[in-house]
Amino acid sequence: MHDAAETQARAARPIRFDDSVRQPMPPERFDSLSQEILALKRKLNAVILAHNYQVPEIQDVADFVGDSLGLAQQAAKTEASVIVFCGVHFMAETAKILNPKKTVILPDRDAGCSLEESCPAAKLKALQDTNPNFWTIAYINCSAEVKALADVIVTSGNAVKIVNAAPKDRDLLFVPDENLGAWVMEQTKRPMTLWKGNCYVHVEWTHAALTRIRQKYPNAPIVAHPECPKAVRMLADEVCSTEKMVAYCRQSPAREIVIATEAGMLHRLEKECPGKIFIPAPTDKCACNECRFMKMNTLEKLHDCMLNLSPQVELPAALLERARLPIERMLEISARPVDNAG
Repeated sequence: MHDAAETQARAARPIRFDDSVRQPMPPERFDSLSQEILALKRKLNAVILAHNYQVPEIQDVADFVGDSLGLAQQAAKTEASVIVFCGVHFMAETAKILNPKKTVILPDRDAGCSLEESCPAAKLKALQDTNPNFWTIAYINCSAEVKALADVIVTSGNAVKIVNAAPKDRDLLFVPDENLGAWVMEQTKRPMTLWKGNCYVHVEWTHAALTRIRQKYPNAPIVAHPECPKAVRMLADEVCSTEKMVAYCRQSPAREIVIATEAGMLHRLEKECPGKIFIPAPTDKCACNECRFMKMNTLEKLHDCMLNLSPQVELPAALLERARLPIERMLEISARPVDNAG
């Protein structure tokens, strides 16, 4: 149990990330770049979308900060001429799929995803060919080519609802995150074949690490992302998407809350839940856990991609058309009233 002095210190400087990993951007540098970014946004008629795992500086200049579902919904309805997507590559691809005639740019083309890499389209197609009755549910963390092979896309925020709505006479195949898929099976009781993929960030958390943090903060609930392994999910007080984490933390009477997801989420939680202290769940290796791909994007790269309108996301027309169908199906099912989901 920590003492009052430690609690007071945490309240004075809430934890965002391990200072040994990254120092905050100096205010004068942020002010200069952010003003230039806002001027470019007006000039381009652009919208800036940022994932919850982006660095604080990017979150602070974005028009919308959210999870994969929220970002897809914003991309689907935007009237901006240019979509600036601050996330990883598959997210920018999703925006392009939903807006084939708009310009979609991202700060770093090489910002990838271990889940996307774990599921090549050719290998998925080979598995699908072994069972004509497969109905393929693809987590949004996958390539456009995999989306084109799917029947529906899901996010961690809507996966349970969409699996409940899946055809009862089909064999469900869930790709590529086996941990999210296993959690969805627990919630829905629907059997599924699970692809053997995982998020390299979320699998770093262990039962032992979470047990230690619970002993240190016995009154702090633990909130974990469903991409975490089952041993971690079983210890958590709440398992949910990043967007639902915000709602949970707002409503929780707890002053201290342990968060087991990528460390960028802490910045948004601190902004939207003032007065609460968010403790990053440690792994066995470090005091926090960051995605190297998400953190490839910087405010400088955001500025430069808007200045140069590059790098842009370009996909073949046929791929855009085929990949859009399962995403639109996801958005349609997500919009249904809950009691009509299954």
